[in-house]
Amino acid sequence: MSNPIEPSPDFFHQFGQILVLARQQAARAITYVMVIVYWQIGKRIVEEEQQGAERAAYGNRLLEELSQHLGQEFGRGFSTRNLENMRKFYLTYRDRGTPISQTVSAKLVSADAALTRNQEAMHQAFGLSWSHYVFLITLNDEAERNFYEVEAIHQQWSLRELKRQFNTSLYERLALSRDKDDIRRLTQDGQRVTKPRDLLRDPYVLEFLELDERAKYTEDDLETAIIDKLEKFLLELGKGFLFEARQKRFTYAEDHFYVDLVFYNRLLRCYVLLDLKIGKLTHGNLDQMQMYVNYFDRHVKIDDENPTVGIILCKQKNDAMVEITLPQETNIFAAQYQLSLKTLAFRLPVAPQLKYTPKTA
Repeated sequence: MSNPIEPSPDFFHQFGQILVLARQQAARAITYVMVIVYWQIGKRIVEEEQQGAERAAYGNRLLEELSQHLGQEFGRGFSTRNLENMRKFYLTYRDRGTPISQTVSAKLVSADAALTRNQEAMHQAFGLSWSHYVFLITLNDEAERNFYEVEAIHQQWSLRELKRQFNTSLYERLALSRDKDDIRRLTQDGQRVTKPRDLLRDPYVLEFLELDERAKYTEDDLETAIIDKLEKFLLELGKGFLFEARQKRFTYAEDHFYVDLVFYNRLLRCYVLLDLKIGKLTHGNLDQMQMYVNYFDRHVKIDDENPTVGIILCKQKNDAMVEITLPQETNIFAAQYQLSLKTLAFRLPVAPQLKYTPKTA
């Protein structure tokens, strides 16, 4: 009697993958649904308040009564504070009403079917979770708020990473060297990497390395800490970076040279060399990086790749020395780093009044 044929292990594994994927998609769909529903609740609260003679007092009482009613019928999630957030969410993003009105029926009782049919449209209206938006509505500057929303969507930042990027003043660091037109593009499209200078952030904030600025540390300590926290360092570097090597050795004229960190940027299709300096930037540091870049351009990169970029990451730099030492059209840059979240003071160009419009299908 022949043995019965048993399904292969892959057969069961495939079913598991199907179910995991389905659960992930369902979780994302619920996230988008709830964000839209909270927008609708905020809208109805504002509309009801506008009918009251004494708006402020009426609004407070309305939220308390609504919280009690919804809590009894639907359970947790409808505290007075959360309802206040929904109200502010609508007031902050009320210009998104056009795509939403096509998604959600004016009658909330039919919202469930409408939301299910228009899941993709919902995602384009609001691409983040409710927790993300609760944080974003605390940002008063519209241009800054739009930038962090775009980047969080494109980069798939968790709420924790979004807060970290905000706390390190990413928007200010990127906007500092840009004119009004570039700030407008930054707000509408997020950070776009189309030329070597777009890679630069100044300063780089490396608080996650957990190195004490008051303690004495060496360049090797700094390099080791970066490698130990490489994933976070890649996030701080920006978009498109891939790590290749530490202490990359090359030999020229029988002498050995070592590049501290070698990356490749897939957006610019070029090598990016990082040299770490714990002290003040010197003329010799710039000459050394120029040699590194020349060697990679002539002996490492292939013909269809773009010229190598060099970044010297130092504790203190002299912009005037950098400007007079390097040619005007150069792929070599110097940037400072700091090891703690001290107050970052920036004086930005005055940005124009900007509106972020989600792309429609």
